[in-house]
Amino acid sequence: MLEEIKSNIARLVARYEAEKQRADRLAARLAESEEKCLKYKEQITDLNQQIDNLELLRAFQAAGDPNESKARISKLIKEIDRCIKLLES
Repeated sequence: MLEEIKSNIARLVARYEAEKQRADRLAARLAESEEKCLKYKEQITDLNQQIDNLELLRAFQAAGDPNESKARISKLIKEIDRCIKLLES
């Protein structure tokens, strides 16, 4: 009977260790997935900003010289960035 109890305890400890390792692997995968998700969100934000800039560029290009349009857009972006910084302060 004592041997059976020792055997059961050994199996229980082995199962515990296996589950602990599994939980550690899953936690690592979760952290990796969350990091990827954050990077993808940043990339989406950057791409959306690029799309907005291109749409704005097209709108200004319809009005005249492309170099002049780019200069106007750059000036507007700088002004918007400055306003955002002032709001964040």
